[in-house]
Amino acid sequence: METVPIQLPDGTTTTVRLFSGPDHDHETRLDSSRAVVVIVPGLGIPAGYYEPFSRALTDHGFDAAICELAGQGDSRPRPGPDSEYGYHEIVAVHFPAMFEVVRERFPDSTPFLLGHSMGGQLGALYASRIHGRLGGLVLVASGTPYYRHFPGAHGPGLLFGSTAMSLTASVAGFWPGDRIGVAGFGRQSRPLISDWARLARSGRFEPSAADIDYEKHLARLNLPVLSITIEGDDMTPVASARHLVDKLPAAEVTTWHLDRPLGHNGWIRDNDDTVERIVVWLRDR
Repeated sequence: METVPIQLPDGTTTTVRLFSGPDHDHETRLDSSRAVVVIVPGLGIPAGYYEPFSRALTDHGFDAAICELAGQGDSRPRPGPDSEYGYHEIVAVHFPAMFEVVRERFPDSTPFLLGHSMGGQLGALYASRIHGRLGGLVLVASGTPYYRHFPGAHGPGLLFGSTAMSLTASVAGFWPGDRIGVAGFGRQSRPLISDWARLARSGRFEPSAADIDYEKHLARLNLPVLSITIEGDDMTPVASARHLVDKLPAAEVTTWHLDRPLGHNGWIRDNDDTVERIVVWLRDR
């Protein structure tokens, strides 16, 4: 593994972790395997947690990379009142810097973005900004938090909970998830939580400071998408995942449900089924 540090314009430092497949120079690799899977973590999950998943992909001949989200894992500083990045800043500024590292390291590999949870939301927005200049999107346990797509008491709880989180972040200047153990999000920037809460209430991607209409750009996105849902995942039920891919009517969407009850994060380490399905999908591109 190679770790490349990145200095972002706002002073945040973060990293990209790079994993080469067994055929480093690609001289003998089949064209269908010339792909680099770029993993974007879920909120509150450090990049290092996905290392076994990345190594499993390289065992199948693919390259892989993990992008550390700002404020998580090895990224510094921790989110505070001065942190101004939300959905738009991440996909318009942070992701291009990260993907530049990936493309420089693997110049003959086609990038496929694999997003987990919020990472899938961000990945879809990024793909819509760059007009699909990716091989495709893999969305694992990733949907929208729109409260109407959560069953029973989960829906109203999400509606009121997201509002309370946004208000708390506004008062504190950041979301103090290291002191308030709600949702497992960890400490996060105020704009990021505000954007997430707005999506939970309205079901629409309308991030603060956006310079484009993301909903319109998502609707025009034309690329292959694999959406994977997991049994026992209360944070991304099937209806939530469907709501995200329904925003991509021009995309070639494949859906697959893993019926083992691994929940929202269990598939990352117990990954044989998920890796096998992703590998088959990648080789069909």
